[in-house]
Amino acid sequence: MATSVAIIMDGNARWAKQRGLPTLSGHHAGVRALKRTVEAAPDLGIRSLVVYAFSTENWTRPEEEVSGLMDLFARTIEREFMDLHRQGVRIRFVGRRDRVSQRIKALMDDMEERTRDNERLDLFVAFDYGGRAEIVDACRQLVTDGLQPDEIDEVAIRSRLATAELPDPDLVIRTSGEQRVSNFLLWHAAYAEYAFPETLWPDFGPEALQLAVSEFTTRRRRFGGR
Repeated sequence: MATSVAIIMDGNARWAKQRGLPTLSGHHAGVRALKRTVEAAPDLGIRSLVVYAFSTENWTRPEEEVSGLMDLFARTIEREFMDLHRQGVRIRFVGRRDRVSQRIKALMDDMEERTRDNERLDLFVAFDYGGRAEIVDACRQLVTDGLQPDEIDEVAIRSRLATAELPDPDLVIRTSGEQRVSNFLLWHAAYAEYAFPETLWPDFGPEALQLAVSEFTTRRRRFGGR
């Protein structure tokens, strides 16, 4: 069973383009897809769900799109995430927080505090996150902490990752049919299984999630063995 699932939510812009809509309309539809997917996860045996909301590279997108995404992110925390809180979802944000507005940072901090005792599902939102940067930061912390070479092992590195409390995903889903990892959970997903459904993210939901999880159960995981 895939108790820990990660999702690269891809395809918002293509979904909007196919319908002759502005790109931000695709992102709004993506928020609706996120909410229904999160709500369906616990009934499928998923206890931890991590979603790739905004990467460190996404800042290079057009200024208007980035500005719209920041506004949408704030409204998502205030509305959809508040509703998820009432449903017992514990929410954590992983990634940098020094490049967002004080308003967004305050909303993130407040939502984490509000949901800290919830137990129905752990939702990790990767925001301004990059897997390589995360590993580099962990290595810098090793130096700052004064560890000697023979003291450095996987435990030492993992404990210094921004996603240290995140369980290794059993399954990583990337929607839209694209087959690349896009700098997402490079450490944690070392032995994850991957699924690449053709579905664009705004069309994703409970049925697509169930299909991916069911297909995962047919695989034999070897973790480097035979």
